[in-house]
Amino acid sequence: MKLTVVGCSGSFPSADSACSSYLVEADGFRLLLDMGNGALGELQRHIGLYDLDAIFLSHLHADHCIDMCAYFVARYYRHEGGRCAPIPVYGPEGTEQRLTTAYADTPSASSMSEVFDFHTVKPASFDIGPFSVRTEKMCHPVEAYAIRVEHAGKSLTYSGDTGPCSALDELASGTDFFLCEAAFTHGKENIPDLHLNGREAGESAHRAGAGRLLLTHIPPWTDPQTNLADARAVYAGPTALAAPGATYEI
Repeated sequence: MKLTVVGCSGSFPSADSACSSYLVEADGFRLLLDMGNGALGELQRHIGLYDLDAIFLSHLHADHCIDMCAYFVARYYRHEGGRCAPIPVYGPEGTEQRLTTAYADTPSASSMSEVFDFHTVKPASFDIGPFSVRTEKMCHPVEAYAIRVEHAGKSLTYSGDTGPCSALDELASGTDFFLCEAAFTHGKENIPDLHLNGREAGESAHRAGAGRLLLTHIPPWTDPQTNLADARAVYAGPTALAAPGATYEI
């Protein structure tokens, strides 16, 4: 599998990065994990506008899904070649309604479903193209899911947004690559069931026995180097910060 960080800023785009969006590729299949603010523009640095095969939305906060409204425009109003066929979109219950409301002026109440083939995510195991995936519900103010993506004996686990929870540790157990949010700073923010800090992300990677940890979803007001140091203090494996445009072979 190949992972490309399209955007990794938390809460809102930074001067250097779009919000959460990660491209996973294998066997010519392209799966996008989240499409937050600014992600659609950045995505076009890596693949063509119509080259995606499926999209997974971890939850329906704007910094993880709002550029789906712009992608609707690109797919629905394409004149050259005609309107795009529906692309599978996996998201929490109410994803179609959330995007329709956010866009606010779709031609009809069902226009989104003319270019997006919506599938409701629950805790489950299923296939997306060549990938075997498993989803688990996380601890967040809205319904939110982490996802484990497996292909050819390798695995990638993406936390989405979550506070500390055993479900994340279990989902990431033995994973080769752990893409984990670290929005908070240890000793500073302490809001239950919202986000992880760098230390908590490192502790989760340690408990899971993950092969590698990549910290992501760090907001512009948070010092990423502090979170990196906090994670490394409790997790001995390779640990780094996500950066837009970075690629990894898994």
